[in-house]
Amino acid sequence: MSFEINSLDWSKGNGLLPAIVQDAGTGRVLMQGYVNEAALLLTRTSGRVTFFSRSKDRLWTKGESSGHFLDLVSMHTDCDADSVLILARPNGPTCHRGCESCFDPSVEPIAAEALILDALVAERVRTRPAGSYTTRLLEEGVRRVAQKVGEEGVETALAAVAQDEEALINEAADLLYHLTVLMHARGRSLSDVLSRLRERRLK
Repeated sequence: MSFEINSLDWSKGNGLLPAIVQDAGTGRVLMQGYVNEAALLLTRTSGRVTFFSRSKDRLWTKGESSGHFLDLVSMHTDCDADSVLILARPNGPTCHRGCESCFDPSVEPIAAEALILDALVAERVRTRPAGSYTTRLLEEGVRRVAQKVGEEGVETALAAVAQDEEALINEAADLLYHLTVLMHARGRSLSDVLSRLRERRLK
């Protein structure tokens, strides 16, 4: 839920509250830090996620040294108003180790892989790297990508009735990949599909 900064329960943490940062595009949990009122206010006004560093005893904007800023998308609080969830878009790795997340990727929800794939395809659309299969598909046009979706759909259906479970899983993965490319070839994304599913669930 969105909130007013002065409505948070600052008394519980002596003026500091924990803040979890989540990638707004993939759902990946990036890091956890602490914020005070000034940090949240600066986050809102600057658009870059800022914490209160307990070791430095000052406000600290993530990326101020590395350039790997976290661009604010939205901020939310929990039901007790004593912790903050920040949705952001990272500019480079979040962790000081050079990793995308401060948490081990093996603990991420498995469903995050779909949005990670979506983000990867979106990057291929923007950069069109040479030698990339996705680049070649996109350059062949929507009709060719749509044809591949049809082919992979048939192969998935055939695997379901005539092959083992491993073949079915592999064909279904190929189908999801090509469907994601098709969505981006039409200027949309897999996130749009997931949003529609959410709308249907919440009706």
